[in-house]
Amino acid sequence: MRVHREILEAERLPEESIDAKDFWAHRYRSITDLEIHLHRNGTRIVKFFLHLSPEEQRRRLLERIDDPHKNWKLCLADVQERRLWARYTKAYEECLGATSTAHAPWYVVPADDKRNARLIVSCVLHETMRALKMSHPSVDASRRRELRKLRRLLVQDRLGRRVPRRETV
Repeated sequence: MRVHREILEAERLPEESIDAKDFWAHRYRSITDLEIHLHRNGTRIVKFFLHLSPEEQRRRLLERIDDPHKNWKLCLADVQERRLWARYTKAYEECLGATSTAHAPWYVVPADDKRNARLIVSCVLHETMRALKMSHPSVDASRRRELRKLRRLLVQDRLGRRVPRRETV
């Protein structure tokens, strides 16, 4: 069952649910259903999978040992989990394939080069935000008159004294 069945069992799901042949299909469907709901209600979802090669991960783990400032980032489980690389790869490939949709796509980003990975993520986010065509609301003459009226009300302090006037809106 994926990589660590015990994690799933700790969720206290009914045993028949965990053992069901279509358990993961239902889980993935729940994810896509939630994302469809969010999209319908105006939320845009952008998902990134930062793909690190086994060699780069090994290099970074060794760096955590060699750099005293990074020692806190490493534990035995990090090294032990590397032995399950193929199982993790299969699990994430299935998940990404089942949950990447037009309204909530996955972007698989090569992450061995951190600067390049950050650039790719930034570009995707920039394009996503640009496509939203957001802008500040325009202020018409009626709204400017209202703002001037509000300004006049605010320039007086609570005691009714006038405060020196500043530039108008």
